Amino acid sequence: MTALADTWGINAAQFWLRGQRPDREVGYDEATGMWEVHGYPEILRALSDPATFSSHTQRLVPEARGFSEGNLTQLDPPDHQKLRKLVSHAFTPKVVADLEPRIAEITVELLGQMQDRAELVADLAYPLPVIVIAELLGVPAGDRDKFKRWVDGMFNSTNKVSIKDRSPEDEAYFASAMEQVGELANYLTEHVRERRAKPREDLLSKLVEAEVDGVRLTDAEITNFGMVLLVAGHITTTMLLGNALLCLDAHPDQCAMVRADRSRVPAAIEESLRFLSPFAAVSRVTTEETELGGVRIPADQMLLLWIAAANRDPRQFADPNVFDVTRDPNPQLGFGRGIHFCLGAPLARLEGKVALNLLLDRFPRLRTDPDRAPRFLPSPNMTGVSELPLRLR
Repeated sequence: MTALADTWGINAAQFWLRGQRPDREVGYDEATGMWEVHGYPEILRALSDPATFSSHTQRLVPEARGFSEGNLTQLDPPDHQKLRKLVSHAFTPKVVADLEPRIAEITVELLGQMQDRAELVADLAYPLPVIVIAELLGVPAGDRDKFKRWVDGMFNSTNKVSIKDRSPEDEAYFASAMEQVGELANYLTEHVRERRAKPREDLLSKLVEAEVDGVRLTDAEITNFGMVLLVAGHITTTMLLGNALLCLDAHPDQCAMVRADRSRVPAAIEESLRFLSPFAAVSRVTTEETELGGVRIPADQMLLLWIAAANRDPRQFADPNVFDVTRDPNPQLGFGRGIHFCLGAPLARLEGKVALNLLLDRFPRLRTDPDRAPRFLPSPNMTGVSELPLRLR
């Protein structure tokens, strides 16, 4: 996979995809003003200790503070549990399992429109999860081109995030990203206000009607909550499906094993989440001076937890640079861990399983197009294809 990471043009900052390990598992980056954490046990500890490693990172990024109210990813206990509980019922294993027929129906419809030379992201991996989450939230799935424009604008930088000494290029990107966030927020706010007047049977209406400690949520809280659900609710599956297919294509022996025994599809998805982790990094802020991996870290410091690197840590995974669908156990961190474990993980796993099975069923000769290379998202904080050309026959 070392040669493939370079051939595909994956961001050079993702050194773990090239078989390398960092000089130290925890270290301070003078250029960005952030602490970088790459080791599995160190990251697991940070994700499991919200009292010391807070999720409210936007307090160190003044430009983003306007979007923290009601943002589930930015909340710490006890507010996090109260808000998460409002929608957790929509993502229980039973409720998600009941969505399988609709997911299969959408997938079959999308596969029926694919030509012999297809492009996975545009034809399936993007529209499938967007349609599903849009229907759950109650926003028009037909607006998915708008969603894509806004989300692409949020994640199109090739540079690492920095909280100090930003270059003019970084400042321009950040301003543009915040503009896209603002447009999506305005869009969702309109739908929130409409639900206050005319509730429906959808998640936005349930949030409008919900109370926390006897108080209704504000428009801003619902908007930011809805934004997290809409963005995270599709981009994770888009990357997961593309990465899983790419991993299987690059490892024909593993693909043959999965084709011969479809009960291995879920394990193949888990291994792809480890091998090519969609969200390569998450951030935390220290609330007090602490020690992590034998290193003292002061209070009020931003940490980048490189979960994709942790998923290649040889202290946790034997032969970490080998893609192995029989890996068991596989405690990969692709969906996080602790109180912020991905709310939509059951849905993403189901969408991936349904889509991958139907792709393998319909196209026995499915493979990547040798004449057109895949393109990866430019952000170093994400690992996923933006384009994956396929040959179906």
